[in-house]
Amino acid sequence: MLASALVVVIALGYCTTRMLPSALGRNETKISHDVVVSQIRAVAKLVSSEATVRDVVAYSNTWYGSTKQSLVVVTGKLTAGIDLRDNPEVSIDHDAKKIKITIPPAKLMGVEVLDMKTYDERGGLWNPFKPSDRDTIQRQVRAQLTAAGQQADLLRHANNSAAEMLRMLLARDGYTVEVTTRGTPTAPFVD
Repeated sequence: MLASALVVVIALGYCTTRMLPSALGRNETKISHDVVVSQIRAVAKLVSSEATVRDVVAYSNTWYGSTKQSLVVVTGKLTAGIDLRDNPEVSIDHDAKKIKITIPPAKLMGVEVLDMKTYDERGGLWNPFKPSDRDTIQRQVRAQLTAAGQQADLLRHANNSAAEMLRMLLARDGYTVEVTTRGTPTAPFVD
């Protein structure tokens, strides 16, 4: 008799813990604004596109009629993405189960020089190469790689990739996610 009463009490307790939360509406999934924003910021800088670029850099400097020049072939890696700490806008419609996110535009996050090969370097008679010339060539290399990244449509691709990643990250429990980009891609990366 005691054993059967114990079984009834355990069964009643189990049913109560399973049925009571759903009867009170606690089993319903709701996504809050804070949860979405914290998940977005957890990703912080979302690097969503990467490209390897090759370019030719021609350097020339003339001083009192004496010209020094150099021809360099450079290979670089460009990374572009979204800085999600830059105040993404989030609105949630729980009735329609729709999340709308507006993210900042993509920007170049990094320019890495992978390889530089000098194919021609000629110093002038009284205008020899100096370390400052090599520094100038290095700056010109970075500027040309950055410009190549702008022309390669890298930023548009980064915007699209980031939007798709956020859709996949946040679309759950029947919610759909709409991601738009605020403004246009930003100016080139400057180091």
